[in-house]
Amino acid sequence: MGRLRRWADRIIESLLVLDTLLVYIFLYLPIGVLVLYSFSASRYALVWGGFSLDPYRRLFADPEIAPALLNSVVVAAVSTAIATILGTLLALAFERARLRLQGSVEALVYLPIVIPEIVMAVGLLLFFAQVLRPFFSALGLTLGPMPAVLLGHVTFSISYVMVVVRARLRDLDRSLEEAAFDLGATSWQVLRRVTLPLLAPAILSGALLAFTLSLDDFYVTYFSTTGGSGFKTLPLYLYALQGRAAIPPQMNALATLMLLASVTLIALALLIQRRTRRA
Repeated sequence: MGRLRRWADRIIESLLVLDTLLVYIFLYLPIGVLVLYSFSASRYALVWGGFSLDPYRRLFADPEIAPALLNSVVVAAVSTAIATILGTLLALAFERARLRLQGSVEALVYLPIVIPEIVMAVGLLLFFAQVLRPFFSALGLTLGPMPAVLLGHVTFSISYVMVVVRARLRDLDRSLEEAAFDLGATSWQVLRRVTLPLLAPAILSGALLAFTLSLDDFYVTYFSTTGGSGFKTLPLYLYALQGRAAIPPQMNALATLMLLASVTLIALALLIQRRTRRA
């Protein structure tokens, strides 16, 4: 019986390892193929024509890529700055203050993380079309595509920043703040000189995560601009390339660069989080 159990355990363990391996192959093999075909010399994105850097040369020679890159960076940077400030304040409010209906408010803050992105994008489209744009029109103003995209990105980025900062805030040693109060510090001084410096790695980690999500976002950006304006970010530019009759190889090159940027920022955020937990 002992041998049979050991054999059964080995078989189950081997099956689990095989299953994990197949899952990883299924998830990451298409990404590997994408990166490989970004170095293809063919005129078409789906045909291998030998190794070449020509797709990257064509990408950077495209006159539309620079404005799209600039729009993506500006939207990501501004929305990240706003979301980082608001998300940090929300985390402080939830952990340091007792709010009425706090459970309901927290559920609303977590909602952008839970619901599908397409649902949130359609909701923002309806809100902009039925509420915000008529309101601006009544004031004699116009809500342009970039401000609309910024509002949409801030909306979903706040939740991610709040979650990261709040996790660090829960592990923070309250005795450090209490010691500062005992030494005569005011609430503002404790926040500025004790709490925020201790939260700085988590705030930076949340900001990097928000920047990555904003840089890669498609649905919220597309529906915030109603899909018909001339405003383009890198994901919208990539979508426009896909809509052509013959998909150019620049699409693979652009997707590879976006993948590299996202992986780098996420890895940096995880590294900061890990160091924060150790501290």
